[in-house]
Amino acid sequence: MKTIGIIILNYNGIKDTLSCLESVAKIKHDKFNLNLYIVDYSHDKNEAKTIKRKYLSVNLINQSGNLGFAKANNIGINKALQEGADYILLLNNDTLVDLEFLSLLFNYCEENPKVGAISPKIYFAKGCEFHKDRYQEKDLGKVIWYIGGKIDWNNMYCTHIGVDEVDHGQFERDKETDFISGCCTLIRKETLDQTGLLNEKLFMYWEDTDWSLRAIKLGWDLRIYPKAYIWHKNAGSSSSGSNLQDYFLTRNRLWMGMKYATLRTKLALIRQSLIQLASGRKWEKIGVKDFWLGKMGKGSWKNN
Repeated sequence: MKTIGIIILNYNGIKDTLSCLESVAKIKHDKFNLNLYIVDYSHDKNEAKTIKRKYLSVNLINQSGNLGFAKANNIGINKALQEGADYILLLNNDTLVDLEFLSLLFNYCEENPKVGAISPKIYFAKGCEFHKDRYQEKDLGKVIWYIGGKIDWNNMYCTHIGVDEVDHGQFERDKETDFISGCCTLIRKETLDQTGLLNEKLFMYWEDTDWSLRAIKLGWDLRIYPKAYIWHKNAGSSSSGSNLQDYFLTRNRLWMGMKYATLRTKLALIRQSLIQLASGRKWEKIGVKDFWLGKMGKGSWKNN
């Protein structure tokens, strides 16, 4: 029987992590073994103790300092692979899962050996929608956060297909995606063997897109399977519109553009970065400077 290693990060988010674990504990897994790894790098080490006390079977990996999304997940991935995982599930701690979603993703991968990674349909958790006043009560829990990703190569932006739409069955067919979502994705071991792990230079944001592009270049299919679904609280990992987003999204977008985009787009990004240096927000300016200075990883971000 094959084994899936689930990787969940806990960084000062014990309430969300415990809610996530409560839903993960109900996952049906009669066709595969399940090993759960929590990478804890919280300031308060009592959070790790609380997790272990409530969930004895969890493999708790204690770390210190703000590792970032990429490095923290890589620590968990390496541990799971060392212990024989055939698949890795990356799962945000601010998610709630349907009890059958993982079986559906696993079965799809087993039936489609060219699929290197697959993400489910991801809804906003109730009350966590971007535009709460748009929806009726009956729509809550059915508002789409992600049903595939599209890269705008002319402007170097990633967008979520279907975001903010109420699910009326319009996205029920499995399909290819430009990038899988690091919020929740099942990855085949053989794919990781070829691509390597997440790029720790990026620290957080764009690391799932970078990994996806490497996988696609190697010939792997990346898919969305809408019959499998979960819910995402969305603001649990980092605050929308925050200094943190200004810094890492700005810097990493430049890095991705200079690595993957066309010459025309690269020139446009250079011009835009000069404008941001002159008139951008504080942490956008710092992000631009750090990119050109080669300060990757955590860079100048000190709010840890």
